[in-house]
This record gives sequence, C-alpha cells and structure tokens, in this order.
Amino acid sequence: MYLTNEEELMLKGRQGAVVGKCMKLLVRLGEIYGADKMINISSSQASGVSYKSIGDPGLEFLNGFADEGAKVRVPTFLNPAGMDLENWKELGISETFAKKQMEIISAFRKMNVVTTCSCTPYLFGNLPGFGEHLAWSESSAVSFANSVIGARTNREGGPSALAAGITGRTANYGLHLEENRKPDFLINLSVDLKTSSDFGALGYFIGKIVKNKIPFFEGIKECNTDNLKFLGAAMAASGAVALYHVKDKTPEAKNYESIANTLEKIEYSAEDLKKSYEELTDSSEPDLIVIGCPHASISEIELLAEKLKNKKLEKEFWVCTSKSIKTWADRMGYTKIINDAGAKIVCDTCMVVSPLEETDYKCIGTNSGKAAKYIPGFCKKKVFFGDLNTLIEKGLGK
Repeated sequence: MYLTNEEELMLKGRQGAVVGKCMKLLVRLGEIYGADKMINISSSQASGVSYKSIGDPGLEFLNGFADEGAKVRVPTFLNPAGMDLENWKELGISETFAKKQMEIISAFRKMNVVTTCSCTPYLFGNLPGFGEHLAWSESSAVSFANSVIGARTNREGGPSALAAGITGRTANYGLHLEENRKPDFLINLSVDLKTSSDFGALGYFIGKIVKNKIPFFEGIKECNTDNLKFLGAAMAASGAVALYHVKDKTPEAKNYESIANTLEKIEYSAEDLKKSYEELTDSSEPDLIVIGCPHASISEIELLAEKLKNKKLEKEFWVCTSKSIKTWADRMGYTKIINDAGAKIVCDTCMVVSPLEETDYKCIGTNSGKAAKYIPGFCKKKVFFGDLNTLIEKGLGK
C-alpha cells in the first residue's frame, strides 16, 4: 500500500508513539481489505462511549491514549454516552456508573474529541459535503452520511474511527470507492409509508434480507430526512446496511436507475408492513415510552410539542436528543410544553446504550425500528413498537 512521506513518518512513530500505533492499525486494516493508499478525511465520529458498552477495558484503552498525549487532527465528534451527563440522577443512574462514564468523557476531552454525545452529528456542526471522505462509526450516522448526504465512509469500529481522527487518514477501500457503491437489490414498494415508524418497519424488514448489501428503493413517494434517518438506522440494526439509494430522493440514486431492473427484486407490501410491526412488538402495554433513536431532530421535537400541548401523560415518556438540539428546543418553548405534559427531554444518551436493564421498567414503547430490534438483547426488556400518535395515546393511559 502506497504511503506518502508524512504517512511513513507517522507509521514509524516520528510524530509520536500514539500516532504510530494509530497508523499501524489503519495500515493493517487497509492491507486486509486491499486498499491501495491512505486518504485524507474531513471528520471522524468516535463510538465506544457508553460505559455499558466498553466497560473497564475500554476505559483503560482510552486513558492510555489520552495519557500518551493523543490529539485528533480533524473534527471528531462523540457518539452517545450511557447517561445524560448533567441529569443522570433523575434517570436512576448509579453513582458507580456515572463516575466511570465521566472518566470516559474526560479521556475523550483530553484528546480534543468534541463531546457531543450524539448519533446525529449531521444535525449540528458536522455536516459533510457530497463526496467528502469520512471515518464515522455509529451505524445510523454512517448510513445517513453515505445515503442521504452522499459522503463516503465505511462503518468504522470505535478504535479505527479514533485512529482516523488522530491521523486524519483512513484506508481507501470499501464505500470510499465508487465501484463499491452500486446497488445489489431492487426493493419495490406497493404500500404508502406514512410515518417515521413505517420507515423503520421497512428498514427492519429489508435489513434482515439484504444483510450488508446495498438496496435500491422504488415506490417511496414522500419522505423527509427524518424518515430516511429511521429507514437507514433500522436497516443497519437488522442487517449491516451502510448505504442505500431511494429513487428521486437520495443524491446517487440517479446513477443507478438504468440498472435497477436488472437487480434481484424484493417486493414490500401492506402485509409486509403489518408483519414488521408485529415482529417488533412483544407486549402491548409499555410502562416507559422513549423516542429519539436516532436522536430526535428539532422537527421531531416540535411535532411532539404540538401533540402534547395541554395534555398530561400518565406514563414515563423520554425524548432522547443531543444537547445542541435541546438548546434550540428550550429557546422555542418546546421543552416547557413537553415538560408540562410530564415528559422529559434526555440528552447525551439513548435507550439502547443506557443501562435500562438495571431499571424496573418491564416494557419499552418506541417508534424506532432500530431501538425495537436492539432493546430485547441489549436491555433485556419487552418492546411495544408503534407510531408517535399511538405512543402518545399509550402514554396518556388510553
């Protein structure tokens, strides 16, 4: 694999031992996947943030890098932590967990990683351009960047994304190459999708079938960026889809319209949509309702505020989002409306990476296909999967 003079110096440790370690990791990955060279990246997104996910071994690894003086050289944003960094006590997080979680955040901060603690960096401060090369790691963010924006990133692991941020490089393979971005399946819809949960249900269904391949969707008539966010997140959870194309909706779809009818076809009907909801639900009575997986946008929070105005919830209701989006919600008055209804806006974390398994909740209600897929395994809870209106009705005790 070709390396520039500067990259050779990095590899030999001439820019510091930790830079040398990072470059060795990236070169090794490049060799495994047949990369011809390293490429510059414009940003990185580091995962492996929740103490629930990485434990003491992960904390030790991060502290080691931080103590060696590692610093990222491109904008590097942080994935969700295991708790709201400010209001963790009111969510029932233990002192022991909180202490370890804050040590993880401190290690990232020492490396100049921006502690955004969100899976939606593209909603604030880290919006790449079409064709830009990235090293992102959170599966839904990878899917959104590749598919909706048309940027270029593989689904990095936590260590490789951090290494890319520290070196400003990644290996040139996989979805960085144009020839690897062609679709493998044609998904033909004969049902209209009306809600974000419908898009999540579709994503769950298709991800199971296509695994890590690339689907091309026809028949999606109306959608917004939140809908596409739900679609990609669910496909990444039930399969390992890192890129998809939607005819007339995503930027690269036009490149492949001429070959779409030559692809293996999958039909998705109203019956498949109903089946998807049924497969993602194993209880009809949630005692905690959580939305915001991926993290809620300001549009989603505005919509929720409209629906909750002058209402009183009987059940616990959380809205997961980033601190940045909550600041906007505060200014717009949405937070007050949501709080007055009895719901909470929870920052920095989500229902998947927080230690929900340590709580007394029996069933989690969500409109996220990704969360519905992960919660039984990650959090040991039952799931009710439904659209936002249904979740609000459940929350009101109807």
